[in-house]
Amino acid sequence: MEEKRDEISPSCAFCETTTGKKVCMEKGGVGAKGCPTLTRTELVEAANREYEDPQILNFARQASIQEAACYANRHETPYVMQPTKTRIQEICEFAKRMQYRKLGLAFCIGLSKEARVAAEIFASHGFELVSAVCKMGRTPKEIIGIEDEDKIYRGTEEAMCNPVCQAQLMNHEKTDFNILMGLCVGHDSLFFQYAKAPVTVLAVKDRVTGHNPLAAIYLSDSYYQKIKPR
Repeated sequence: MEEKRDEISPSCAFCETTTGKKVCMEKGGVGAKGCPTLTRTELVEAANREYEDPQILNFARQASIQEAACYANRHETPYVMQPTKTRIQEICEFAKRMQYRKLGLAFCIGLSKEARVAAEIFASHGFELVSAVCKMGRTPKEIIGIEDEDKIYRGTEEAMCNPVCQAQLMNHEKTDFNILMGLCVGHDSLFFQYAKAPVTVLAVKDRVTGHNPLAAIYLSDSYYQKIKPR
């Protein structure tokens, strides 16, 4: 018996419909089985009602305006995308659109040099900045039950990454907007969970690819096939 469309889990990542014909982008378009645009209409309607909140509406509106502002010569017809702005430029511009004054920068100690440059850039745009390294507080890993065999440097007293403390520091300092830079997988999740102000990501950690995690994706069918278990 064939499954009903609304009983199939959404799987947008496997949609083979060409971009110009996707129902999520074009009126009258088509979608694959389980397409949430077609099968989760009540959820979409409920989500859209959230934009009736003035704060959510303004945040979403400014984010969409910022998205378009990252492309040049949009007056040309037919239009061919011409991206012009880096991620850090986009963050600065969006923060200004939102009239944020105080930014929080939570970073990994392994990206201390990069964090300093980023902080200087944010300061040059007139923002007040609060920055916090992941090891702040020098809390020993033993407090979360880490044994010596699970430390990076065995036989030492190793300080744990403390994203909860980083987030609570930003809350205490009343930052308007928080920026993550290189926090470990899981540690970033805890920061998202505990931070009160909105959070965006400037850079994610990838120890192998120079913090470019998509490199492994781009090479997964060629030089980095080992990423897929056989």
